[in-house]
Amino acid sequence: MAGMLQMRRSRGAFSGFLLILLGLWGALIPLVGPYFHFAYTPDTAWTYNTGRLWLEILPGAAVFLGGFLLIIATGRHIALFGAMLAAAAGAWFTLGPVLSPLWNNHVPMGGSPASSTVYMRIMEQLGFFSALGVVIVFIAAAALGRVASVTSGIRAVEPVTETVPAETAPMDAVPAGTLPARTRADAAAAKHARAEETRAVPAEDTTRTIG
Repeated sequence: MAGMLQMRRSRGAFSGFLLILLGLWGALIPLVGPYFHFAYTPDTAWTYNTGRLWLEILPGAAVFLGGFLLIIATGRHIALFGAMLAAAAGAWFTLGPVLSPLWNNHVPMGGSPASSTVYMRIMEQLGFFSALGVVIVFIAAAALGRVASVTSGIRAVEPVTETVPAETAPMDAVPAGTLPARTRADAAAAKHARAEETRAVPAEDTTRTIG
């Protein structure tokens, strides 16, 4: 049972690294985005409010933690928990702004895109919430499937014993005491048969008659 829960650390390392980067992006972009004119209102750097806490900072931290667990995990249960945590946080990135009016007096939390052009407002919506959440869920789901596909864990390597076939050495050269009883009987019967064949062959007459 313990062997089935084990896995190679490399199975979730790459996905975990990507999730860490995405988690950092999701948690920090609302605070540093105004430096690059890529922001939601209020578009001032390092401005904290409740909307940013629940919709960006906490889900970003959850994605970061899930990716970290995937990197360090040597057990399937820890890796599966990390992948599921990241997937849930990614889904919250996408659904949180849509569901926030339910508990915020029918007003969406998180602000609105601060750019003046339609193109940049779409990019901010995608980069802060929608596309970010979809990418996180995709990577977490891929990691979840990769970890769950390890059905038997790391199997112990069994020592290989080399056996020498009996045909590689003549029966006469092997001491009788080292052979099983049936093998010794077969060897004795074969030796007796060879002796009988030798006696059955008449000696060749090599004398000549001198006329």
